[in-house]
Amino acid sequence: MKAIEVTGTLDATGQLSLDQPIENFSPSRVRVIVLFPDVTEDVETDPDDTPIEEVKASFRRALQQAKSGQTRPISELWERIDAE
Repeated sequence: MKAIEVTGTLDATGQLSLDQPIENFSPSRVRVIVLFPDVTEDVETDPDDTPIEEVKASFRRALQQAKSGQTRPISELWERIDAE
């Protein structure tokens, strides 16, 4: 048996709808394990869940800064990383 992780939504009727199709598998019956967030615990957020538009805007700003010469030497950046 092979396991993959996908996300989806459980609707009011109890039907599960996946966010994206599962590709490269032939039609077959599957086992499903559904994990619900515990409402008594804080729901963890994935630090990599930055919205795509926010990431694109950040890249645009960085590109504009680089084009206008607003850059810093890499040695200065490393010093700031080492300080943390």
